Amino acid sequence: MLNLRGIDLNLLPVFEAAYEEPTLSRAAERLGMTQSAISHALARLREVFNDELFVRSGRGVVRTQTADDIYAKLHDALTTVRDSVTGSRGFDPKTSTRSFFVSVSHPLGPLIAVRLRKQLAQVAPGVKVGFTTRSRPVEVDKALREGSVDASLDWVPPPGGQFNEATLFEDALVAVARNGHPAQRRTRTIGDLKKGEFVSLRPRIAGESPVPGIQDWIRLKLNVALEVSEILEVFMVASQSDLFGLIPQSMLKLARDSLGLRALPVTVTTRTVPIKLFWSVSREADAGQLFVRKQLGVATQAVVGRGLQ
Repeated sequence: MLNLRGIDLNLLPVFEAAYEEPTLSRAAERLGMTQSAISHALARLREVFNDELFVRSGRGVVRTQTADDIYAKLHDALTTVRDSVTGSRGFDPKTSTRSFFVSVSHPLGPLIAVRLRKQLAQVAPGVKVGFTTRSRPVEVDKALREGSVDASLDWVPPPGGQFNEATLFEDALVAVARNGHPAQRRTRTIGDLKKGEFVSLRPRIAGESPVPGIQDWIRLKLNVALEVSEILEVFMVASQSDLFGLIPQSMLKLARDSLGLRALPVTVTTRTVPIKLFWSVSREADAGQLFVRKQLGVATQAVVGRGLQ
């Protein structure tokens, strides 16, 4: 049996950071170490595992198969250790310096992030929350399970199970046109709507959507003349052309006040798009994550409430 006393376990978080970050300089920054210290630690890790682990390629590094195999086992173990230590320490928002990371796919994400930062400055000044606001998040289910993402605010459930959820608010899709668009006066029915051309956000999921409030719109088979990758592109195109746009109802006030877009008076469906917060079942009882989830809910309600006025 391997004697762990002969191995410096402080090297393991270095391996984890080097594996997860695109460059060794980023890994060093994340750990608060110098690059020379990271390089020295990796040299010792290569001796421990008898493998190169990371091979320089251009400005980054390429992971070896051995590194992939080690990470698959090591990351879960380190996460368990962190959770155990954190749970035993408890969580005091006034003194904690923990860092969290949240994925927000909803287009209000940047505003929610700003609001949350303002809240935390008052009640938890040492707590840091990082955000990704990509409208098409990559492998968020894996990130939630591994712990690199603590919570995800989305309308599409992450696949694979092992997640808890809470609905933060009910949204809906709304068809809009620029102020003064000639169709605003004559678009009153779904038939009228289908005569127009649309700019629309590229679907997250091919085929049938799992969200009823989106399903009903897809089944109309509207004439989508242009698909874009980000929701703000829908705003810009609709405000500067005769294309109709599909936007979240929660952003209608912003669209009206900032870009002069107006909702078309056509009721397509009464079914909504629930916007939910998802997190790993394994972190349900983590006091720090529970605190951040609650604060995220408060921030979301504040932003959405202001947007719907």
